[in-house]
Amino acid sequence: MNAHQSDAKSADFVISRVFDAPRDLVWKAFTDPEHMKQWWGPKGFTVIHSKMDLRPGGTYHYGMKAPDGTPMWGLFRYREIVAPERMVFVNSFSDEAGSVTRHTGHMAWPLEMVTTFTFEELPNGKTKLTTRSSAHNATEQEQKTFDTSHDSMKQGWTGTLDQLTGYLAKPKAR
Repeated sequence: MNAHQSDAKSADFVISRVFDAPRDLVWKAFTDPEHMKQWWGPKGFTVIHSKMDLRPGGTYHYGMKAPDGTPMWGLFRYREIVAPERMVFVNSFSDEAGSVTRHTGHMAWPLEMVTTFTFEELPNGKTKLTTRSSAHNATEQEQKTFDTSHDSMKQGWTGTLDQLTGYLAKPKAR
């Protein structure tokens, strides 16, 4: 471990949502780049790039445009995929070429987070999605930034999950 890295483990960020949609459809919304283009990102953002290689060792590289026109890029590096139950990936901000970068608005944000999505089949054709993220290879400052940002992460994820709820309700999603 780097001398500047923290060995302190904090609480993971966790958020769940129940969708009125079957698990296979919710899974597809996360594993088909054309579906992701329709709903991914915080409320008001538009996906401008969506390229996916869905396999362990593969990536999802996406670009979004903020309401003010500012571009934002991200990268998932898949570690584990168990269809349609779970996916685990390292999540980072990136540039347009797909190289890992710092968060442009928050230089103390961790370069990497490990994120797990679980898709739980519920009765009556519903699905519970749980997202769990933790800072990965973080310095003490990055870990502290992550730990104190759970409220803003909840706000961002709530908007993203609201967009997914709306998308899943549309006939074209099905």
